Amino acid sequence: MARHEQECFARALEVSPEKIRCWDLLSGPPGPEDLERGEHLLVGGSGAFSTLDEHPWIGSFFDFLSNVVIAEKIPTFASCFGFQSIVRAGGGNVVKDPTRAEVGTFSIALEPASITDPLFSALGAHFPAQLGHKDHATNLPAGCIHLARSERSPFQALRIQGTQIVGTQFHPELDREANLYRYQNYRAAYAGSSADNDDEVSAGLRESPEATALLPRWAAAVASESL
Repeated sequence: MARHEQECFARALEVSPEKIRCWDLLSGPPGPEDLERGEHLLVGGSGAFSTLDEHPWIGSFFDFLSNVVIAEKIPTFASCFGFQSIVRAGGGNVVKDPTRAEVGTFSIALEPASITDPLFSALGAHFPAQLGHKDHATNLPAGCIHLARSERSPFQALRIQGTQIVGTQFHPELDREANLYRYQNYRAAYAGSSADNDDEVSAGLRESPEATALLPRWAAAVASESL
């Protein structure tokens, strides 16, 4: 799944997978000395782990986000696990609620703040996106701009004010086929949840090009700032 996530981000960003340097967080977060000049960060999903787990490496990652990424305004795009990590690192709250699990393609609605956001203002009021999660943010930390919601999850996208640090609960790196593949690999994790129906999840899947377009648009915005 780690390789699959790398390939999905590469496809969405229209670069080769080798352009994305991977870091194994289970071995601890990178230090400031590990970040090469000009690099920006991608934090993807994690079907095997939750931000609510009490593994030491998760707490260390939150510290890295707070003390390095956010403090130094390092350009970052974080989806799903990454989105929830930013929320928790900043002091926001995440809860587990399998009854509101979102697995498949769902409609995302923009919040009023998105009208002036350089990334989200290009989207329509509603757009489809790929999701796969049981944990939900229930409030955002101070300094976060609330950009989008869905029917089941009130917090679907954020930006750290004044930065290129963006997080989405949905997966812009996934398309329909990739989300189905991800669901099939993590199928057991959704037993007993609202996503515990193969036919229903498969039937609801559709393409989501509007969400995927966020990634290259974000990368272009970061590049233009560095010129």
